This record gives sequence, structure tokens and C-alpha cells, in this order.
Amino acid sequence: QVQLVESGGGLVQPGGSLRLSCAASGRVSSISRMGWYRQAPGKQRELVATTTSGGITDYADSLKGRFTISRDNAKNTVYLEMNSLKPEDTAVYYCNAVRSYINYWGQGTQVTVSS
Repeated sequence: QVQLVESGGGLVQPGGSLRLSCAASGRVSSISRMGWYRQAPGKQRELVATTTSGGITDYADSLKGRFTISRDNAKNTVYLEMNSLKPEDTAVYYCNAVRSYINYWGQGTQVTVSS
């Protein structure tokens, strides 16, 4: 089992920045990929960004240039730096980890972009 704990969400004004963190614990060896997804009210969960243990990253096309994912393998932690935030970025952001083809999810952290 892998446990994921997110932190760093909150309320931010349009144009602002936030940094999300996700710490993995438990059976963290051989986690192949970690990343972030988000779900806005009334919408399906969607990919934000992922990164492999080797540092290969993938982003939703619409978020490239504003969001940056990084990973500290020694700390089993993945980060999401979000800049130039827009109201449409408002959502619950979920951390994801893949280990042995099994998906694990965090509880989610709310990000609200509003003036």
C-alpha cells in the first residue's frame, strides 16, 4: 500500500501562485510515476501533470508554461508549482502514484482562485 498526503492548497487571487506538495509513504519502492490530477465541480477528473522516477514529465497541453511538476525521490515527494492562476484552475487537486500498475490517490486539496 502507498499512502499519499497532499498539502499547500488554499485561496489565491487571479494571477497568483501556489505550490502543492504530496508526500508518499508506505511501500514507496518501485513507484514508477507520480503526478497531479484535478476535478472541478461538475466535471470529470483530468490530468494536470505527471513525472516518472527517471524525471520524464507530462503535462496537460492547456497548462504547459504555467504549471511545473517536480519530484524529490529521496523524500518520496512530488511538487506542483502553479503560476498565473486563473479562476478556471479552481478545483480539488489530487495526488496520484502508480506502483506495480496500481493507482493510489490522495484525499485531495482544494485550490480556489478568486478575487
